[in-house]
Amino acid sequence: MTIVGEDKFKYEVDQNWLRHKPKFWELGQIADVAIDSKERVWLFSRSKHPVTCWQKDGKFLGSWGNLGLDEGEFRVPHGMYIDSDDSIWLADHQTHLVTKHDENGDVLLSLGTFGYANITVTTNNTQGSPFNMPTGIAINSDKKIFVSDGYANRRMHRFSKDGKLEISWGSAGTKEGQFAILHKVGVDKNDLVYVCDRENNRIQIFTPDGEYIKSWDGFAGPGDIFFSKNEEVIYVLEQGGGEKKNGITILNSDGEIITRWRGNDSACQSAHGMWVEGNGDIYVAEIGDKGSGQRVTKFSKI
Repeated sequence: MTIVGEDKFKYEVDQNWLRHKPKFWELGQIADVAIDSKERVWLFSRSKHPVTCWQKDGKFLGSWGNLGLDEGEFRVPHGMYIDSDDSIWLADHQTHLVTKHDENGDVLLSLGTFGYANITVTTNNTQGSPFNMPTGIAINSDKKIFVSDGYANRRMHRFSKDGKLEISWGSAGTKEGQFAILHKVGVDKNDLVYVCDRENNRIQIFTPDGEYIKSWDGFAGPGDIFFSKNEEVIYVLEQGGGEKKNGITILNSDGEIITRWRGNDSACQSAHGMWVEGNGDIYVAEIGDKGSGQRVTKFSKI
């Protein structure tokens, strides 16, 4: 049994949470995970079964979607987000689309052009040219949609709830308001926007209008961020860099570290996406090699 964390934030690690998957199924690289209001766990995977739904005990409930370079609905699944209405948002960085679905997989809204990469040629905040390899989604209290256009454009985009592009900001670089791969994005209770600026090893914080506020530094490739319901606790998934391997850092609302673990292969090896259940249990999606790190790791709070 592997235990990580400390004090009130101590967890038992379960790397075999998916014990009841259908026979002969391979989920491949699991890019992201999210939990709906019914406590169902949803996975977004780079496999023949890209979107799957599971009970908390790891029992399979259902799946939808198809993967393929030609006729596939998805090509390279990346980011997943479930909003307050239990709509499922998905970002695929090779279809260059962000899509909103109901639980049956029907598309409710689509942002971007399937298979077409728009390249940003201006830093004008009113011209965003989405998307070129989008990575993550977050929704604020006004149901505005924030998308990290992360691998190529190095831009943030804000859309209205109906999908109209309202504002974009950012460019490639290391200065304030610049990015070197926006891996995921989160929004807190005050509607501030937190961008995981992975290759700059920092999280940048902005107003909803894209105005820079401050940065939290000292991370090892921050890849995802999650806010607890009372927002007293912030969880950051770190994908690692150099000798600093992946793991999780838990902070208070001021950005001060409560506990941190990383570089422990018995905890997680290829962390990519994260969600935290209401009871404090953490689910981490991993995208490692077959037989090592292609799984969902559950951290059960002790």
